[in-house]
Amino acid sequence: MQESIESLRTELEERLRFETLLAETSARFVNLPADQIDGEIEGTQRRMCEFLDLDRSALWQVPEREPGALLMTHIHQPQGGPPIPKRPNARDLFPWTAQKVLAGETVTITKMSNLPPEASRDRESYGLYGTKSTLLVPLSVGGGPILGLLSFAVMREERDWPETVVKGLQLIAQVFASALARKQAEKTLRESEARLSVATNAAGAGLWIMEPDTGHVWVTPKTRELFLFAPDEELNYESLFKGIHPEDRDRVKQAVQQAVQAGEFLRSEYRIVLPDGNIRWMIARGQRYLTSTGEPVRMVGVSLDITERKQMEEQLRENLREIEHLKQRLERENLYLQEEVKILVEHTEIVGQSLSLKEVLAQAEQVARTDSTVFLQGETGTGKELLARAIHKMSARKDRPLITVNCASLPPTLIEGELFGREKGAYTGAMTKMIGRFEIADGSTLFLDEIGELPLELQSKLLRVLEEGNFERLGSTKTLHVNVRIIAATNRDIELEVRDGKFRKDLFYRLNVFPIMIPPLRERPEDIPLMVWAFVGQFQKRMGKEIETISKKSMEALQSYSWPGNVRELRNVIEHAMILSKDKTLVVHVPKLGSSEAGATRKLEEMERRHIMAVLEKAGWRVAGKGGAAEALGLKRTTLYSKMKKLGIGRPSS
Repeated sequence: MQESIESLRTELEERLRFETLLAETSARFVNLPADQIDGEIEGTQRRMCEFLDLDRSALWQVPEREPGALLMTHIHQPQGGPPIPKRPNARDLFPWTAQKVLAGETVTITKMSNLPPEASRDRESYGLYGTKSTLLVPLSVGGGPILGLLSFAVMREERDWPETVVKGLQLIAQVFASALARKQAEKTLRESEARLSVATNAAGAGLWIMEPDTGHVWVTPKTRELFLFAPDEELNYESLFKGIHPEDRDRVKQAVQQAVQAGEFLRSEYRIVLPDGNIRWMIARGQRYLTSTGEPVRMVGVSLDITERKQMEEQLRENLREIEHLKQRLERENLYLQEEVKILVEHTEIVGQSLSLKEVLAQAEQVARTDSTVFLQGETGTGKELLARAIHKMSARKDRPLITVNCASLPPTLIEGELFGREKGAYTGAMTKMIGRFEIADGSTLFLDEIGELPLELQSKLLRVLEEGNFERLGSTKTLHVNVRIIAATNRDIELEVRDGKFRKDLFYRLNVFPIMIPPLRERPEDIPLMVWAFVGQFQKRMGKEIETISKKSMEALQSYSWPGNVRELRNVIEHAMILSKDKTLVVHVPKLGSSEAGATRKLEEMERRHIMAVLEKAGWRVAGKGGAAEALGLKRTTLYSKMKKLGIGRPSS
């Protein structure tokens, strides 16, 4: 009786020791780092063999990339045991046993003679490795697929496998299976993180995880690099948003809150301010994750630097604005040119061979190569606009159209808007925005015809544009800058206007940089025959008539007429004669001077008288010779004496 009690006590103590060993083993694997799992498995195999007096323990696993194999990965056996082949496969060595275990059965073999005939291959392999008795337990996690098997063997003798030992070793198999599954999951996660890190780094993207409730933020090194966070800087919800540009911060916070609360996909573009003050553009994309109860627990996302893309977009917008600006300018120029074509003088070449005209053309060619302001003076109809077009055509601005404004053709209330433009609503009736002629002429030439008619109150604004290139549209405070070359023209005596206070002296000096005086037609009668035939050539094409000769009497009458209307009047007279012509000989009737025309003639004669006197005074009343008045006026000495006599001009007594 005493012996039975002692035996039972010993058995209970052994069982307690075994259960303690099982508990300690299980505890070792709790929170065990993945890189220590393999070593702990082999240590556990050794301790189990020593405690249960077993000779060998082997662990076999189904490889992820070889599902048809069952390879040995861990083994404990005494020194001097049978050699283990390279990559031993249990399916080849023990096919019958492996099939049983992979089906989920625990196989116990007390002695090899118990194996059925179909396990002949297994019996041969067991004999090869000296196995007398063995136990094989399947590896699985939570009833999932079989991951492998754990085997224990005795090589010295045949042995029974008590139920308590079998259950204990099944527990060890479950612990091993859980540890290996966790190791595999962590390995897969690391590989996935590595692939994701490679992909995101290649794309220049930074990963982040944000927990709105706790304020905790986790970021990858790439995210720290993008935002210039220090490697050891502790980040939270507020510090992450602190770097966002103040103008964008509230908008981004609202987008994150909307994504967290409503489950919307986060997509937000914003600026960040780096510690060095530089501005960078970022795009954030993210998605919320919920707890098992459906509560949002975190926001996971990625941030990407899109500064270069934003710069390219801005450059594209700038290019589009420039294209739109050029398009509008071309449209304005096209509309302007359509209007100009209607009034453009058909005779685009200046015709004449007189000395005075050649002098004018030489001056025009000389000043055309510069950007200097040109001041054309001459009677009505002498061809001031024609000469302005010739100067522009010879200039570096010839590829842009010449823009013309007739200061006498518009009322004073509209001339300012015509020159400088207006905004919509600038004054009553201004229903649309209008671009002024100075803007249209940017980079080109602006011809201000009849400049003497410009209202005095606008002359100061014109002076500012000439000096600085700056002005404002009517109704606008925005200053515009243009690069415009000015050619001005007048038939008035501007110096007299200045003395009478009708024209600003400073504007006159600014315009009078390079004055050109165009002689009236009566001072160059030798040009009349050439001009007559030029006009005839124009009208022949238009009227379908052919003129071969002009009567000598008509030509003499044309050359002796005083032409108060100058070239314009001559052209009208020739057109009238062409209309009445019935054959190939043109007969021209020179108009008779009426009272009004006689008055106009007297006015012209007075202007001519003042002009000749001014030239004589400048030449010191020397008529002939180098630097004399005749040379300056482009007249022969005898012609000038004749005009002086006719106009009553005499040298004043000292």
